[in-house]
Amino acid sequence: MFVIIGTVVVIACVMGGYIMGGGHLDVLWQPLEFLIICGAATGALLISNPSQVLGGVAAGYGAMMKGPKYKKADYLELMTMQYQIFRMARTKGMLALEQHVENPQDSALFQAFPKFQADHHALEFMCDYLRLMTLGTDNPHEVENLMEQELDIHHLEAEQVFHAMNSMAESYPGLGIVAAVLGIIHTMGSITEPPEVLGYLIGAALVGTFFGILMCYGFFSPMAAALKAVREDEHVYFVCMKVGLVSHLQGYAPAVTVEFARKVLLSHQRPTFAEVEDACGELPPM
Repeated sequence: MFVIIGTVVVIACVMGGYIMGGGHLDVLWQPLEFLIICGAATGALLISNPSQVLGGVAAGYGAMMKGPKYKKADYLELMTMQYQIFRMARTKGMLALEQHVENPQDSALFQAFPKFQADHHALEFMCDYLRLMTLGTDNPHEVENLMEQELDIHHLEAEQVFHAMNSMAESYPGLGIVAAVLGIIHTMGSITEPPEVLGYLIGAALVGTFFGILMCYGFFSPMAAALKAVREDEHVYFVCMKVGLVSHLQGYAPAVTVEFARKVLLSHQRPTFAEVEDACGELPPM
């Protein structure tokens, strides 16, 4: 939502100010300049990144437009889901979780939390470490270290996409200069033309510089920053699971474990202690 609003504000202010100053929009329509700049920027993106990063860039634009994936209600669901899992493990033993971990899509335990169950990456992360626990892994320090390494890899993958988008954004001003120089070369080849023709050709050449700088600082660089913020926001969801799992391994009661996990959330995401307590109290018996 804010991405769309911001884009409209940038266009309205730049074009509005230009028109109010007496500028003519038809001069700015230079499709060949746009082809040179955007085509070269896209080519540079393809040259400098492997296919998985390019796929991440394409998916990143959609994620950026949607905004943060997880809302406060999703974190409240995560809290109650962890409480139910740890309560079952504490009362019935870790082996009671085995059937749920091996077939999470058919598990009545996970079906009670549909948003979490539909999140493939989150579900896989939780089930992988619960499976390790059912197999006898009980050292919290080793498990925490393993989870941190996995989360570091997830963060690295997100950083690669951000850097690819940011590098493309930073290429636009330089490519705008390339387009402007080519325009000036074309103008010099028409030096015998009358002043009004030369003026139009010089103006067309300068549009390349304008367009490249606008694309960088008005659109693509802010979009890259927006995607980075979205991915960092999503990272917190997995950190919350990590803290809950490690706290359980350290022997804390389910209510305390969930409270530890709640404390690592950002302030605008974090349910209150009372909200979590009430939601856990409404869970059906196991």
